[in-house]
Amino acid sequence: MLDAIRWDTDLIRRYDLAGPRYTSYPTAVQFHSQVGTFDLFHALRDSRKALRPLSLYVHVPFCANICYYCACNKVITKDRGRALPYLQRLEQEIQLIACHLDPTQKVEQLHFGGGTPTFLSHDELRQLMAHLRKHFNLLDDDSGDYGIEIDPREADWSTMGLLRELGFNRVSIGLQDLDPAVQRAVNRLQSLEETRAVIDAARTLQFRSINIDLIYGLPKQTPDNFARTVEEVISLQPDRLSVFNYAHLPERFMPQRRINGNELPSPAQKLEMLQRTIEQLTTAGYRYIGMDHFALPDDELAIAQEESTLQRNFQGYTTHGHCDLIGLGVSAISQIGDLYCQNSSDLNHYQNTLAGAQLATSRGLVCNADDRLRRAVIQQLICNFSLDFAEIERSFNIDFQGYFGALWPQLQGMAQDGLIELDRERITVLPAGRLLVRSVCMVFDAYLEQQNRQRFSRVI
Repeated sequence: MLDAIRWDTDLIRRYDLAGPRYTSYPTAVQFHSQVGTFDLFHALRDSRKALRPLSLYVHVPFCANICYYCACNKVITKDRGRALPYLQRLEQEIQLIACHLDPTQKVEQLHFGGGTPTFLSHDELRQLMAHLRKHFNLLDDDSGDYGIEIDPREADWSTMGLLRELGFNRVSIGLQDLDPAVQRAVNRLQSLEETRAVIDAARTLQFRSINIDLIYGLPKQTPDNFARTVEEVISLQPDRLSVFNYAHLPERFMPQRRINGNELPSPAQKLEMLQRTIEQLTTAGYRYIGMDHFALPDDELAIAQEESTLQRNFQGYTTHGHCDLIGLGVSAISQIGDLYCQNSSDLNHYQNTLAGAQLATSRGLVCNADDRLRRAVIQQLICNFSLDFAEIERSFNIDFQGYFGALWPQLQGMAQDGLIELDRERITVLPAGRLLVRSVCMVFDAYLEQQNRQRFSRVI
């Protein structure tokens, strides 16, 4: 079974290092300012010629309230009017990008993230979706994967009805923790009833998939009170769960400075939370997809993993990795062929640049041959927990063991430790290594030794 996990505390302690989450390779840390709009236009032209399908990501940065743990690009404001000038520039960007693509390129996947996308009024959401439909080939038969992140404190039945009417069929719900003491410590008061109401609405309105986000390692969390949260969440029966490890980096993320470090659970308590969560979810029938993600056996992600077609991009695990990903909005990242590019992360700079009829591309990277090879290796390991050398050799015209000969001692060490099985034909990530698959991927990361590991969260 692909979802089998064997918990090995000693192995976890030895391999629980800080490292990338590999939503891309090379990672965003490698992006540089020499990549700009010319590179983006060139990549869009190639996408247009190949008529590749599209995945759109739209970033809405606004939140009415700050959550102290948050590391997202966001703007905290009670003034709903702040959204209007942003939406005007976002619509400009949509138009500027779309004119370089073919109108027949289908948008298979759409995701609104943030921030809080439902910060926008119903009229603003209608207008934004109408603008997207005008300039992109959005599917109107409900066959696309069109998702949006929901804060239950910012949504009700009428909001959910509007979203379904606009074509959304997936929702991702931020919950994090249900314990009132934990919620107060991170400034996110959200009742189970609020969350259940949104989920009931989604089910009644026939949304296709519901995801819930949880975070372990927050202040005032204990293994017992987090287990109670997980039990309550299981009773809601989401199709997918994301259970993230809180990375406390107050030197990088200012809101986290409001968290009392003395109230954070110990590393041993965090490990116990994760172990118990895995046991609870597995007992309830969820499969471990990898990298904090769980899904019911009939979910598309679980099926794709069984069929070895699962992929990973900036939106996480996906069945649409073959699409060109177009990022729209402040800080949004695009992945188009071999190009990664990111918009400015500064809201004023983003808006002012587009006010001058210029795209706000600020940095990026064009993959070279070695990047493409290592990207394929890491993708196979992190998605399918296995790597067939012959497949890589055929695709990239290399001798695998010869190309990666310098890495062999590290891989042999991992094999001796029981993380992987290694032979002349393949690498198989064993049940004891699946929670540590990032550590296996890090062996193939050519940039990691040059990087400051403090930029990354720990594996567990």
